[in-house]
Amino acid sequence: MVKNTYLFDEEFIRSKLKQYISPERLSLDHDKFVHSAVIFLIVPHVEQPYDLILIRRTKHQKDKHSGEMSFPGGKYDPKRDKTYLNTAQRELMEELAISPYQLTILGCIDDHLTPKGFIITPFVGYINEELRMKKYDGEVQEIVNIPISFFANRNNYREKTYYLKNDLIGVGKYNYKTADNKKYVIFGATSHIIVNFIDNVYDLGLKTAGCRRVNCKDLEDRIVN
Repeated sequence: MVKNTYLFDEEFIRSKLKQYISPERLSLDHDKFVHSAVIFLIVPHVEQPYDLILIRRTKHQKDKHSGEMSFPGGKYDPKRDKTYLNTAQRELMEELAISPYQLTILGCIDDHLTPKGFIITPFVGYINEELRMKKYDGEVQEIVNIPISFFANRNNYREKTYYLKNDLIGVGKYNYKTADNKKYVIFGATSHIIVNFIDNVYDLGLKTAGCRRVNCKDLEDRIVN
């Protein structure tokens, strides 16, 4: 068996993803949850594994996900957005100064939840390696490039499981440390989106067999709008 080098292969990745409107894609909706969208952002390299671009959010008192690691994105705004893809593209422009014309969308993966009341629709896309990003300090504290090979290494993924109404639930996280000893914890919906992508594209089975993620019904009594 040939070892996966995780070099960027546009057609291969595209073939493993779903379209937003696909009936095979998990699409969530609930009147207690707020819809949001993110860009699962890829930066290809010629002879090394491609990077995922994550951001550490600037700390704000009113931001429920303040200071956390996430993909660029944000809340759907019906006054400015016709679709959730519009939401993700608008937020990408606001946060990292990347326009829709500089981004190639490859597909979509399943919706994911946060316990704080958000439904996240992730669109997978890539930008040119040479493109310069510029963070908006009001929303982005830091831009972090992490190789996909780190996330695909099962030794780097930690998942705790528990039972909820006889169902096995998995909650996972990654602990990433840079060469200069900076540490980042990637957890919750962000880590689950990454695992969903890797399991769909590379069929590694990172998620514990037989477990599922939480759904809207599991959390609806905890959400306060």
